[in-house]
Amino acid sequence: MKTSDFDYFLPEELIAQSPLMKRDESRMLVCDRFSENRQHKHFFDLPEYLNPGDVLVLNRSRVIPARLLGIKKDSGVPCEVLLLKRLNQDDWEALVRPGRRLKTGSELVFGDGELSAVVLSHTDFGGRIVRFSYSGIFEEVLDRLGKMPLPPYIHEQLLDKNRYQTVYAKENGSAAAPTAGLHFTDEILGKIKGKGVEVVSVLLHVGLGTFRPVKHENVEEHQMHEEWYEVSKETADKINQARINSGRVICVGTTCVRTLESVVDENGLVMPGSGTTSIFITPGYRFKVTDALLTNFHLPQSTLLMLVSAFMGRENALLAYQEAVKENYRFFSFGDCMLIGGGLTNSHGTQ
Repeated sequence: MKTSDFDYFLPEELIAQSPLMKRDESRMLVCDRFSENRQHKHFFDLPEYLNPGDVLVLNRSRVIPARLLGIKKDSGVPCEVLLLKRLNQDDWEALVRPGRRLKTGSELVFGDGELSAVVLSHTDFGGRIVRFSYSGIFEEVLDRLGKMPLPPYIHEQLLDKNRYQTVYAKENGSAAAPTAGLHFTDEILGKIKGKGVEVVSVLLHVGLGTFRPVKHENVEEHQMHEEWYEVSKETADKINQARINSGRVICVGTTCVRTLESVVDENGLVMPGSGTTSIFITPGYRFKVTDALLTNFHLPQSTLLMLVSAFMGRENALLAYQEAVKENYRFFSFGDCMLIGGGLTNSHGTQ
């Protein structure tokens, strides 16, 4: 399987540069995962496709202002640090720029010296381990100095940093938003719960594993970076009970898919627990717990598009993407979304 097998043409003007005024007015391409049946809807139509007894799974991770801009102390050269994973109170895994200049022992300064760091070592994925020094509480310092880690394809300034958070985000730790959840509002969640749908959450802190590009032409050579997950006993029990009662498991975002598929056994039983996962889902994977997926449109040749292709078939996925391009859907983080499942019908019985 080649990385180039997951390429598609995307006009640059379809890359969404800012969120819509209202979260739930994004368009939603409803796709049958087993056929080429597709419908053009809006996200606010989502409750119509959910049934009593279904379980909607959300990722409650919260994005931290993980992008720090500073200077190299000895030269004054501008530098950038993107925090990926906290190792202990003061040490973090991070990506840095310019990488060639920030070697072991480099000292970095942020703000007016309120925060400083030293590079301790290199990592095997091309990043760094950095140790921070500061006065007070790190989270408060980071909140003052850090910026939201918007993807590089977004060139407009984000006026409201909460628009890069889901309305249900609770636990700090992600270096990028689980973007499928950005469409939700409290009102939509209320409608979904009112239909008798169980809404549960898992935790997966989005890090390098989610957005690291695939650099090998042979897909099997790509190594996913580990990301932290948690699945509570309450969430596992509700999902398992729903499956016993023929309810569907609808995952909001690829992070929820990767979390659940990391903790399910061969019999489809979800096991509670926490740890790290580096699961890499590509075509040929047998899904054990995920029945439907709500997800945004992903970058060409990305691991996320490979997961979507595994779920609905590569050719079917690329045809859906071609249709989305033709219909001028908005792509990537602030863009529109897809609802993918088997035999999806709304409350009016239409498919």
